[in-house]
Amino acid sequence: MKSYLALLFLLPSLVSSAFDEQVAIPGFDMAQDAEPAAPTLHTQPTLSDLLTIEPAASIFFSYARDTEISRLFSEVDARSTLLVPTNKAVMALARKPYVRHPCSQTPTLTSARVQSHQDPEPIDSGIEISEQEFDARSKKNVERWVSMHIIPQSPISLSSGPYQTLNEKKTVSFEIADDDTSKPEWERALLNGDVRILQMKKACNGVFYLIDGTVRED
Repeated sequence: MKSYLALLFLLPSLVSSAFDEQVAIPGFDMAQDAEPAAPTLHTQPTLSDLLTIEPAASIFFSYARDTEISRLFSEVDARSTLLVPTNKAVMALARKPYVRHPCSQTPTLTSARVQSHQDPEPIDSGIEISEQEFDARSKKNVERWVSMHIIPQSPISLSSGPYQTLNEKKTVSFEIADDDTSKPEWERALLNGDVRILQMKKACNGVFYLIDGTVRED
């Protein structure tokens, strides 16, 4: 009986010692395992975040999302300057972005899809193509148009240039048209001589300028 009682008194001490003497496993850091690394936080939104909440740029963003180029808008390490036309500017285009510039002839697609775009009739070259081919060409035209509105660097000076866009055949330039230095540079600048900048918003991966026109294909 005495031995049994002695064992009861010693048991708590034995358990405590077992927990105190933890076995160290080579290459295993218990403290690191217990506290996972905190995710990297960005104090500013991305260009994609800003475009998502900008109602005046919804049409441009809708076109851009259909292209591979839009990945730049979310990549934190990318640096881009976006020239974003307002919805009104895009709607005023005689030919929508998926229609090739009139200097290039467009094959005819005889289907209801053409009418659904509510665009001028494409130039009839006498060649008929499938709807799949039409979609592929439309996507390529959209990508060409979107690329003309992206300068692959940021920040940039609006008092110098010209700047090469993602479209290798298109450069853009700015000029300071207002001498009032109390205004920010972007508010005093014109794009390609006649397009005004309405807003400027900064992101962690670049800047976007909301413009009242579009970059035209020569």
